[in-house]
Amino acid sequence: MDLVLALARFNNRTVKVVGNHHSPSDIACTDDYMISLKYMNKVLEINVERKIAKVEGGILISRLNKVLNENGLGLSVLGSVSDITLAGAISTGTHGTGKEFAILSGYVLQLDLMTADGTIHTVSMEKEAEIFLAAGVALGALGIITSITVQCEPSFRLHEIKYGMKLYDMLDNLHIHLESSDHFRAMWYPHTDDCLVFHLSRTSKPIERKSSWFWDYFIGFFMLQFLYWLSSFFPSVVPWINQVYYRHVHSARTEAVDQSDRLFNFNCLFQQYVMEFAIPIEETAVTLYRLKAWIENNFYAHLPVEIRFVKADNFYLSPCYKRASCYINIVMYRPFNKKISYEKYWNAYEDIMLTANGRPHWAKDYVVSSQQLQKSYPCFDKFLKIRKSLDPDGMFLNKNLRKAFDLNF
Repeated sequence: MDLVLALARFNNRTVKVVGNHHSPSDIACTDDYMISLKYMNKVLEINVERKIAKVEGGILISRLNKVLNENGLGLSVLGSVSDITLAGAISTGTHGTGKEFAILSGYVLQLDLMTADGTIHTVSMEKEAEIFLAAGVALGALGIITSITVQCEPSFRLHEIKYGMKLYDMLDNLHIHLESSDHFRAMWYPHTDDCLVFHLSRTSKPIERKSSWFWDYFIGFFMLQFLYWLSSFFPSVVPWINQVYYRHVHSARTEAVDQSDRLFNFNCLFQQYVMEFAIPIEETAVTLYRLKAWIENNFYAHLPVEIRFVKADNFYLSPCYKRASCYINIVMYRPFNKKISYEKYWNAYEDIMLTANGRPHWAKDYVVSSQQLQKSYPCFDKFLKIRKSLDPDGMFLNKNLRKAFDLNF
């Protein structure tokens, strides 16, 4: 990689690193040189006694889960999917859910970062802490993450309890839900007053998980995709689809016990547009009610609106910087890859989130201005100074980052 960087310097080109092509945004796009970390996927060290793992940045989290489990270890929290690289997940602030659990970057102990001049900086809270706090969520703007050391815990199973309830009941008792399990999340169904709640906690119970091809795949995937495809011609049926799927497919109480990664991850269904913001946790209820009121009067929105919770951290560009946060995620599906109108929904959603001092998920399709980002992130300018010191010529910038950072070169 240092030779690619040398060639880029010689030819005055930029360089972007790509992971596993999961982000729906243009954060990794470039017209110049692109480096894939696909083959930088080795496990460098597993220390079972200290519960740490050192791996190359391009390792898929799905493979890391497997290796850790074989060694009696596991990651404390995961996002919705594991077919992403660990470096990509860290760079964009990927998160799971749980009041006492941080974004994935919060479990990183040390990073090896190759900067524009080919120098490798080994950074941690003990060594070059300022760079570490910038690199923890850096959007690929500081350099190439070549290796990562992560804190793990003993391998564990999760007990998931899922059931339906009224949205206002969930929000009125949110503090109880957050305290009553390790990992709480909810899914509200637009055009209804209903939501699903998920409580996941560590358990010693044996694995027990039921599945049904008919309900999980034929009805839950193929039929839903077909119905949303029909709704592209008759949008007014969307509320009916959401109501039917909540009442007759999803709302029944179920329980499952499985290995942690299998319950942290879930099926995101078919192709979709997606947007997500993190807001201060105390703004959860009023923000969801604002979103609900707007949708009911203005737009036919697909299910679900996903609601997750993450504790505060200290990474300069983390959406959870210095505040416990609620993430609110919206989707509009693309059934059979059909283009669906979503722009009106996205614009209104973003306005509602910004009213609550929301911060966008970096890997998703936000359009917030640099000026708004600067207001939202107290250390935004500090991050930019660190970026400039490590990459003065903007080797790792692209159109996405120049817009976010309000840079002209």
